[in-house]
Amino acid sequence: MKDDTKQFLFEIIGTIIGAFTMAFAVSFFLLPNELSSGGFSGIATILYYKIKVPMGITIASLNIPLFLMAGYKIGKKFFAKSIIGTISLSAFIDILDRFEPLTNDKMLAAIYGGLITGIGTAVILKSHSSTGGSDLLTNIIKRFNNKIEMGRVITIIDAVIILSNVIFLKKIEIGLYSAIAIYLMGLMIDVVFEGIFFSKLIFIISDKNELIAKEIQTKINRGITGLNGKGMYKNKEKLILMCAVGRRDIANIKNLIMKIDKNAFVVVTNSREVLGAGFKS
Repeated sequence: MKDDTKQFLFEIIGTIIGAFTMAFAVSFFLLPNELSSGGFSGIATILYYKIKVPMGITIASLNIPLFLMAGYKIGKKFFAKSIIGTISLSAFIDILDRFEPLTNDKMLAAIYGGLITGIGTAVILKSHSSTGGSDLLTNIIKRFNNKIEMGRVITIIDAVIILSNVIFLKKIEIGLYSAIAIYLMGLMIDVVFEGIFFSKLIFIISDKNELIAKEIQTKINRGITGLNGKGMYKNKEKLILMCAVGRRDIANIKNLIMKIDKNAFVVVTNSREVLGAGFKS
């Protein structure tokens, strides 16, 4: 089997697993509590409670015109995987909807529904796929105007849909809890994609760079890289120390630097994940 074909099959499997995970979150947490994670599922939630249309059927029906508009412009493989993802999500939701929800507490539903939906969405995105909905719609819009920011479009669509849920279901708390679910969904997507080992990156400019580097290496047990820089005010060459550290090391390193050089210039920034050379935050 060719590598491309094998990769494509793995991505299809990932799409189906992701769709099942999303359907689990919707059927056991969000839908029974009238909550939404935005997108077409929000519209489907309204129709589910207003005219008793199965959610999966609504999602599939809303996506049909989008796929007809998209055609193969989004790529044949992505198009195929997206159809599989949409059909899988719709089918899984309607199957799992027959079972009793795991909780009727809206706060718990928002928390666990949002987190699990985020995991499923991340799996699908990692498979370079889609389940249709607002992300497919924004891709189509992007084809007509590539200057449009996709993140902003998705946010606006989700906001309008959540507002519609509040209006049609006449419960302000639905919007509030749904906002929590959407936030946690986005947070979980970031965690899956970028890892949970949040670290810090420190940049140090000092006339006592060698001593600072030696102390950090021996007392904190962290490696340091020297970068060539130039101070533009005095047009003078400067050595900049760069060090990736765990969050718990920050206070000790700053104290160490200040003891050596109180005039040192120190910049501490967030680093989502650090890989290589045995680094572990």
